[in-house]
Amino acid sequence: MRLAGMTATVAGRYTGNRLKSAFRDEDSRLDAQKQTFERMADDLVNTLGDLKGAVMKVGQIASQTQDLLPAEFSKALQKLQKEAPPVEFEVIERQFELEFGVKPDDLFKSFDRQPHAAASIGQVHRAQTKSGIDVIVKVQYPGVADAVGSDLSHLRLALKLGGVLKISKQRADALFTELKLRLEEELDYEQEARSLRAFRKHHEDDAGILIPRVIDRLSTQRILTLDYLDGDYLGSPELEAYPQETRDLLGERIFALMSKQLFELKKIHGDPHPGNFAFRPDGSVIVYDFGCVKVLRPEIVEAYAGAIKASIDEDYHQLDLALLDLGARVKSEPSPGTDYYKVWRDIFFEPFSGIVGYDYGGAQVHLNAAKQMPLFFKNMSKFQPPVESLYIDRMISGQYWIMKSLRVKKDFSKALFAYL
Repeated sequence: MRLAGMTATVAGRYTGNRLKSAFRDEDSRLDAQKQTFERMADDLVNTLGDLKGAVMKVGQIASQTQDLLPAEFSKALQKLQKEAPPVEFEVIERQFELEFGVKPDDLFKSFDRQPHAAASIGQVHRAQTKSGIDVIVKVQYPGVADAVGSDLSHLRLALKLGGVLKISKQRADALFTELKLRLEEELDYEQEARSLRAFRKHHEDDAGILIPRVIDRLSTQRILTLDYLDGDYLGSPELEAYPQETRDLLGERIFALMSKQLFELKKIHGDPHPGNFAFRPDGSVIVYDFGCVKVLRPEIVEAYAGAIKASIDEDYHQLDLALLDLGARVKSEPSPGTDYYKVWRDIFFEPFSGIVGYDYGGAQVHLNAAKQMPLFFKNMSKFQPPVESLYIDRMISGQYWIMKSLRVKKDFSKALFAYL
């Protein structure tokens, strides 16, 4: 009912603005559209922020996807990146009774009633097993998995009636199918347990990369128990005291971690939320939450690498071909041209221009990109959300923000060229 009400409000605002726009000049029309989008985005965020489940998770993803929605929506949706409010402990007990037939106090030596963290589809509690092992217990909210399909349908309808999802029906079908598949995987904690084991094996020889171990006897499809790996989170006072040398080592390991997953394993950790990473003074990186894992087809990785190589070489014809292979370009539309591509190439590849000790803390890639959004929207009909590489883009943008928050000062261009 909340989603249906939100959809009606958003659609009403859009229709009202369209009717009034017929009597305005171009400047007034654009200003009115901006104000309408801002009000619609607030309607969307206020509703999604109160709800949990698929709609809040997709809102978080959309906030990192600048080519999917107008800037007013992406900016407003960033509010959903903050930690979600926790649910009452009785809800957590009910999920334990559904999965194990008993309450958490019957399974564990101790179980904290206050959550360690709360998110869109579940929350995490500290606990200790009967044998004395410190663990974290990830508990999914009851009913979230059953509502994925209807939640996404409502969200898609709201965006469509609000006039902000300006892509073909075929592309929208592919995009929401991809989101639904990844969300269904993320809601299956048995699948996440398999991913955790696989990634622990993948990175077992990588120094300074730590991934939690699954406690099988205390895990089900909706509850996941892992050994507790403690670390410092972004923004914590402890991490703020890290010397620059340690920050640079952390950045080096994060870059290697994600590059190996993309170019070698072709399987990526698809949720680069800052809360899914923690750090230690010895330079170790702890990676949590492998619910969202994207397995990449080799030809997609090849096309992505080809787009990067063409951008570095400023071969804009080859770049256009690579974007067509990725599904990012509309085949029936002409190329936007060399001048268009050069603008974006110079912005996004600034960190890899060979600047010694590139300062991620002072990087303004995101601000420079935002300034060019009018140019993008002018050429928007030539592009479409690249469904197959959606989570690669999400991983890379997440990596940028982590590097920026860590204030890393390092040039990764040689490392990138080696992976390419």
